[in-house]
Amino acid sequence: MTNPKSPIQKPKLVKVVVTGIGLVSALGESLEASWQKLIAGKSGITLHQLFPELEPLPIGLIGEKPTSVKKLTQLVVSDALKDAGLSPPLADCAVVIGSSRSHQAEWEMLARQMSESDRLSYPLKTREMENWLETLPHMNAIAAARQIGAVGSVLAPMTACATGIWAIAQATSLLQTGQYQRAIAGAVEAPITPLTLAGFQQMGALAKTGAYPFDLHREGLVLGEGAAVFVLESAELAKQRQAKIYGEVLGFGLLNDAYHPNAPDPEGKSAIASIKQCLERSYLTAGDIDYIHAHGTATQLNDRIESMAIERLFPQKIAVSSTKGATGHTLGASGALGVAFSLLALQQQILPPCVGLQQPEFDLNLVTVARQHHIQCVLCFSFGFGGQNTVIALGKELYEENHQI
Repeated sequence: MTNPKSPIQKPKLVKVVVTGIGLVSALGESLEASWQKLIAGKSGITLHQLFPELEPLPIGLIGEKPTSVKKLTQLVVSDALKDAGLSPPLADCAVVIGSSRSHQAEWEMLARQMSESDRLSYPLKTREMENWLETLPHMNAIAAARQIGAVGSVLAPMTACATGIWAIAQATSLLQTGQYQRAIAGAVEAPITPLTLAGFQQMGALAKTGAYPFDLHREGLVLGEGAAVFVLESAELAKQRQAKIYGEVLGFGLLNDAYHPNAPDPEGKSAIASIKQCLERSYLTAGDIDYIHAHGTATQLNDRIESMAIERLFPQKIAVSSTKGATGHTLGASGALGVAFSLLALQQQILPPCVGLQQPEFDLNLVTVARQHHIQCVLCFSFGFGGQNTVIALGKELYEENHQI
């Protein structure tokens, strides 16, 4: 007679903390520079005519001309490691770097060169094709792994504007389940290309003067360049090496509308469900949240539906702001930038302002000027095209215990 098998015990999820941040945006080429300008209420959005075939448009540009995904990735990965007190090689480190557009700029340039070659009846030069494999959509994540000497898992999520939070959630899952103790995660976007601008313009989604989230007179979104990458570690590893801690990833919600290629569900069902899912997985209630970093694109539909969701779930008039009026909409990187700003809000106990907001349309407690505030738990939203809805909860508990770690 054999003994019955003992039930398998599920492992307890590992606590995951953020120990390093690298960020670059139209506000500045570092985390600190961007944050200081943000809380001062400044915007990095200016009018540009970058391509002769397109009219001048407000854009969140980092430099004088459009940058590359490769350059941004190298910069933020290096800054994140430095901020965390780490240096390569980091062999046993997962890499989760996402992008909505990835190397699209290079592909547009290659297509233009091929078209011109065809018209002039001579073949495209071999040197112009030799590196095309390096511009496949997932290769930016591979490049980040090479940069830090990581030989573990490499993931390259691509979920529209939800990409940044999705990447952090995937990396968190790898750590929570004990597959890794450290990961580099985030998103990078260099979307200022003729096709991207023309596409959003054709949709009628682009603003003509600037980004004004939740404003009665908002015009639409403003595209911006940007990137944010994080060093995520198990709390145990952070304790062992006495690392500084920005905050803890408490949980996340990841759902989709299954409704339309670019219009959100008008009732916001999936957006609301993703918020509830995040709260449940984080063991939080709506009353535990002190601040919401909203998606806040300044488009008519997004702001209306997002406001409806917040009003329905958070009747206590929780503090809300969007930072896209300062950075522009960085598409796949927007959620990662939002997480970075949310972590600094936790660290410094400052609510960042909703830059560009003049006359609110909605009955929300919108932050118009940066101010001190008790912040223990934060939610960050990303609601992307195709109905990709992601929400992440961040907590300050472990940061306050940093003197013990």
